[in-house]
Amino acid sequence: MDAFFASAEQAAKPSLRGKAVVVGGLGPRGVVATASYEARVFGVHSAMPMAQARRLAPNAAYLVPRFALYREISEQVMGLLRALSPLVEPLSLDEAFVDLEAGEAAWDEASARLAGAKLRVDIRTVTGLTGSVGLAGSKMLAKIASEQAKPDGLVVIEPGTERALLGPMSVRTLPGVGPATGDHLRRAGITTVDEIAEAGEDELVRLLGKAHGHALYAMALAHDERPVVAERETKSVSVEDTYDVDIHDRMRVGLEVQRLADRCVRRLRDAGLSGRTIVLKVRRYDFSTLTRSETLRGPTDDPGVVREAAARLLEAVDTTGGVRLLGVGVSGLADYTQEDLFAQAQAQAEAEAAAGESAVPEHPDEEGAQDTVPEQVPPAERRWPAGHDVRHAEYGHGWVQGSGLGRVTVRFETPYSEPGRVRTFRTDDVALELADPLPLVRGTVCDRRGGEVGSAPRAECGWPRPRGGAA
Repeated sequence: MDAFFASAEQAAKPSLRGKAVVVGGLGPRGVVATASYEARVFGVHSAMPMAQARRLAPNAAYLVPRFALYREISEQVMGLLRALSPLVEPLSLDEAFVDLEAGEAAWDEASARLAGAKLRVDIRTVTGLTGSVGLAGSKMLAKIASEQAKPDGLVVIEPGTERALLGPMSVRTLPGVGPATGDHLRRAGITTVDEIAEAGEDELVRLLGKAHGHALYAMALAHDERPVVAERETKSVSVEDTYDVDIHDRMRVGLEVQRLADRCVRRLRDAGLSGRTIVLKVRRYDFSTLTRSETLRGPTDDPGVVREAAARLLEAVDTTGGVRLLGVGVSGLADYTQEDLFAQAQAQAEAEAAAGESAVPEHPDEEGAQDTVPEQVPPAERRWPAGHDVRHAEYGHGWVQGSGLGRVTVRFETPYSEPGRVRTFRTDDVALELADPLPLVRGTVCDRRGGEVGSAPRAECGWPRPRGGAA
């Protein structure tokens, strides 16, 4: 997908189309997750400190990520890919390898080109966004082709042309060559893929070690035998938060760990999993990172059990000097739960004791997303992340342009409207509330089996089929 997060925000917000948009953490330690192509003109790129991005592009729109929306779009795109082949290997929310032969979607260059062209059309139809497709005989070359195709293009690397294509490219083009390896090769006088091939396998093994040297030499010769591997089994579930200001208060640290434990369990249950190893991650003021774990007698998805284990792990960690990041995870996953009756009874007692108390507003998760605010949160305590959806009782749907000093500024528009008007409200205005994202595309796109891959109910696809009816 092309500049995925930023493109999704531009599609959702008519007033930002064609303008510089930067998505990422907006705090003092925030980094850029994605920059639109308009922002890249100013030198803004992903992984850049947000403060530097603001200096380069002061007039860009700076937004907090909305991962609920991005995941929904990603699921739609992955659904289109799985319709092509059973072998789909996601790399991230916006990128995946697909083995077209396994799904009989392509058997030669011409059919592959047709499949890629149709996929681009389907992605735009279903999501309203653009994607770039790279077609080649291996994963490495397909990845390179997709980068060459950006934005909104399709590139085919024809068999027999691989070596000529790779030769003049930078060594950093090859998988596994990061900044450190690139600098090491540069000091040895190797800066292009051709020079890797000319150096020979023995020299690369001497420079980089046996495994890395062999692999890099093979790739320089355009040899990549790695298969497309369908989605890997989840090994762990975790959540973490990085704090704009180091936390020094020990009680606050404990409360944050409890909150993270609850969020981790929600993700665990959403995935239909349980786990037996609880992991606590603490990054201290000096960037040192500590990890502690405890293995239970059996797998659990009980929030009380996970909270208690995380609290015990925290007791063994020195947080003097401050904490900049906390995380709680669960590993040793299983798809069943060994019931812990004592924990269940304790959780029930806690729930009864907490009945009638006000809920504490949840901070954004490690991806910066907060999609809803519990009704019990007092209006004055609500957060208004820039770029997130809101609904006003009188003015309808809009999004947060900014907030501060007790005020929140909202632009009222939807993905299907013209650029909207801006209004400012008090942050405790009871008529204003956070809302769920709207789909980027109205209407329905149906797959060949009648299943829905767009945004409308499956019933509009003629589903379920009448019994005895024609397929």
